[in-house]
Amino acid sequence: MKSADDIISGVLEREGSKFTDDPADRGGPTKFGITLKSWREHIGNPFATADDLKVINEHQARSFYRTRYIIRPNFDRIENEHLQELVVDAGVHHGTRRAAKWLQRVAGVRQDGIIGDITLGAVNAVDPRSLYLRIVAYRIRLFGRLVSRDPELAKAREAGFNLQAKFMSGWANRACDFLDAAAQRLDNRELH
Repeated sequence: MKSADDIISGVLEREGSKFTDDPADRGGPTKFGITLKSWREHIGNPFATADDLKVINEHQARSFYRTRYIIRPNFDRIENEHLQELVVDAGVHHGTRRAAKWLQRVAGVRQDGIIGDITLGAVNAVDPRSLYLRIVAYRIRLFGRLVSRDPELAKAREAGFNLQAKFMSGWANRACDFLDAAAQRLDNRELH
């Protein structure tokens, strides 16, 4: 079973350790994938600056992720390690409430964004592979929508640029239809 530290190591590997402040990133300044807004909330200081974020170390980042993305949302209580890692990563990338609602939707329980005993009972009682596939599909569809609805894409179209990005949502949905079909076959025990 992967530990919380193993899962956090994966998050840190995907996010990187460098401080960035890319104007195209709506999250603003980040380090270890931690936005300034999230860091302010975590440390309880609404006046923390990008310079404060620049100096956080890996130990602080691990504590941040453990608290906000594993313990607080109860993602540590998901029994399947692969599903747990996916939901934690979805929480990091899309917000824990959205990740929790996706998990609840695929488990067939009320979507309130709060992972408690009812959700965990449903999640831990079914084949995690179909839940996993469906959550991956939700993530890909969201990426497609984010790209397709980017205001900068609309500006580029108005300026006469014909960009492939306008097709992203449709392409993502098309690929996800196969993930959904595979999940359905798993549910029906048709996938070998």
